[in-house]
Amino acid sequence: MDLTHTFEPGIPHWKGEPDEKVETLYSYDPGDGTLGSGFFMQYYALGGQWGTHVDPPAHFVKGLRTLDQITLKEMILPFVVIDIHQKVANNSDYTVSMDDISSWESRNGLIPEGSFVALRTDWSKRWPDQDAMENVDLNGTAHYPGWSQEVLTYLYKERNITASGHETTDTDPGLVVSRDQYPLETYILSNNKYQVELLSNLDQVPESGALIVVSFPKPRNGSGFPARVFAICPGIS
Repeated sequence: MDLTHTFEPGIPHWKGEPDEKVETLYSYDPGDGTLGSGFFMQYYALGGQWGTHVDPPAHFVKGLRTLDQITLKEMILPFVVIDIHQKVANNSDYTVSMDDISSWESRNGLIPEGSFVALRTDWSKRWPDQDAMENVDLNGTAHYPGWSQEVLTYLYKERNITASGHETTDTDPGLVVSRDQYPLETYILSNNKYQVELLSNLDQVPESGALIVVSFPKPRNGSGFPARVFAICPGIS
């Protein structure tokens, strides 16, 4: 199951990031490419945190690991999905709680060490509408769900997970991001872990029993990059 949005200019993104630019360098036909013709080649200019993307520790913390230093063993992991989409439907500011985690573990057992934990909110169904993703009120405050400190501390310290991800543009809920604060993203990355933002199709995968593959290019000293993320789900064709 593909968990990745197709990216292009104009997609939802963090407010401080410029839009993507795409140029055709070479085209099949003469006159359509800026450098020539005979084949198809494009030039892409985009920020590293574009579309479904990976944030390595160095994205927030100087001296910690860059994208090329994330190992292959961290890219294929047991996949855990924490489903809070019904609570989010009733409260767009909802943040995941330990009750949500306890409920998951009562059904499936302890969250496996070394796993990837994704937060299902169904917020990705608002893609690619930037305004719907931001959900800003008349006072300029964004309202979208996010992680909580108590849950992230439990996952990374007690369960020793490898990475986490979510469907929104930020780890932190919109109420916090509206103040230009990012404490939860800082927490994850400062622990030398990575995360994936803007996941999709989490409603199409089981809450346990699948594997996730987080694949991305390997730029030297990379601060982040678009990723191709997918789940391998037994029994789903």
